[in-house]
Amino acid sequence: MPFLNIDAGELENEPDELYHLAHVLNIACGGHAGDEGSMRRVAEACKAHGTEAGAHPSYPDRRGFGRTSLILAAPQVERTVAEQCAALRGAAELAGIPLRFVKPHGALYHDANRSVALADAVVGAAIATLGRGFTLIGPPGGELASASARHGVGFAREGFADRGARPDGSLVPRGEPGAVVSDPDVARARAAELAAAGTYDTICVHGDTPNAVAIARAVRAALA
Repeated sequence: MPFLNIDAGELENEPDELYHLAHVLNIACGGHAGDEGSMRRVAEACKAHGTEAGAHPSYPDRRGFGRTSLILAAPQVERTVAEQCAALRGAAELAGIPLRFVKPHGALYHDANRSVALADAVVGAAIATLGRGFTLIGPPGGELASASARHGVGFAREGFADRGARPDGSLVPRGEPGAVVSDPDVARARAAELAAAGTYDTICVHGDTPNAVAIARAVRAALA
């Protein structure tokens, strides 16, 4: 059965229950959101709840919340991902927890999945900073999965419970009608459908989605 991953450390008022419901928390580490205080807070919550922790690096784009593609060469992407992972590693070490997952955020997630160079930059930076003992989370197929295989790290195929999908399976772009699912019952049904498909290893809920706690609670129940 797929595990539930939740993007976290992006808002100041995230409820603690959100951290408890996740199997894995993807912790924003300074690119699109997050700072030393938020990283420490979420890392401590992972330790308290027994939740696995992972890095959630992005383009260095706080103004656009990492959801706008930036024109950065692969070495620039590698450098910023390494810096973000290193910042979170420091918070994790203080909390006494390992970082066992890495998931790119937003535009970097999609851009790297289409580009061999960017995918290698993301995976290479994570390995250089965290070692090889992590699992990369990304879309089924594409360059992120290929880069993981080339570099010898684990890969988890991700689906989204709180995002609308087109008939071909692609996500409805943010800003278009139906892009975000805020009804817990709809999210639960979508999670159950994705789990039954057998092609996903993990299901995501975004911590900044309206009704995030109720959605996470419903999805966690569906995956149980």
